[in-house]
Amino acid sequence: MIGAEVTAMRINRIKELREDSDLTQREIAGILDVAQNTYCNYENGNREIPIELLIRLSRYYAVNMEYLLGLTDDRAPLPPSKRML
Repeated sequence: MIGAEVTAMRINRIKELREDSDLTQREIAGILDVAQNTYCNYENGNREIPIELLIRLSRYYAVNMEYLLGLTDDRAPLPPSKRML
């Protein structure tokens, strides 16, 4: 059951971050260079988000990857020395 909870949290987080940034699905899809319906499927949990796009979302929103994945409530991004360039 923990896997389903983490998946639900990830879906909620990406939608929450998008809405908090006042972005439409079409706008964030454009930023990620995917079709709007593809991004919609990510947000609705109908399609798994590729790791490359999770990384891009994490960087775009300046949040910790573990926060984005629903593994922590700490939004703070990793310090520069801990991030891969």
